[in-house]
Amino acid sequence: MIIYIFADLEGISGISGDAYVNGEFAAAGRQLMVEEINLCASACFEAGADRVIVRDGHGSGVNFSSSQLDSRIELVQGATPGKRFFGLEGASGLILLGYHAMAGTPGAILEHTYSSKTIMNLYLNGRPVGEIGLDAAIAGEYGVPVILVSGDDKACREAEEWIPGVRTCCVKEGFGCNSGLLYRRDYTVKLLRETTLAAVRSVAEFKPLKTDYPATVRWDLCERCPVPVQAGYEVLSGRSYQHTAETVEKAFLG
Repeated sequence: MIIYIFADLEGISGISGDAYVNGEFAAAGRQLMVEEINLCASACFEAGADRVIVRDGHGSGVNFSSSQLDSRIELVQGATPGKRFFGLEGASGLILLGYHAMAGTPGAILEHTYSSKTIMNLYLNGRPVGEIGLDAAIAGEYGVPVILVSGDDKACREAEEWIPGVRTCCVKEGFGCNSGLLYRRDYTVKLLRETTLAAVRSVAEFKPLKTDYPATVRWDLCERCPVPVQAGYEVLSGRSYQHTAETVEKAFLG
């Protein structure tokens, strides 16, 4: 059994805002990310996984040294052009670890959708979508179900709205983009371990997310962001465009 973990940073327990991502506590934030990856992976192995593949999914995709990880983990780092989940094929389940709510979600810690600098809103087949829903849809195209999502309370609520039956692990409560209630470390460690064990042990019960095709992804951009001019992209306004393709991955990544 292969379990794939796609790890982001903003939804990791202990992260309360941008100071842990780009500011004075950035090194501490990445250490928290490593600790949470190791904890989740260890629980996957304990629950019966033969292989655990981790995708370093924040920013550039290079946020820590491979030497910091549990030696049993296989690691995907760096850019993977045209492919959101390199190495996902054949996995039994996908864990979205440390995820955040979509752009504009009230009270969510570090809410955004892929790029806080350029993307105001994103839509999948006309429905507002964030990284949780879009990544679940892409994984579904590989026949892989999302079995667990961790993050703040708003991210967990969004996961439940998008992915029927998914398990969620709420590690903090958001008050705003840069504020929240961070649960005790011993509590979140125990919660993540137990939730991961339960999800992996019941992996056969989860179903891949289904999407209507062809798939259309629409971008509403932030102020003064350029719209694309390449073939296949329909410009809707000076700040909006969309792309339709036979899969969500191709619609989103081109």
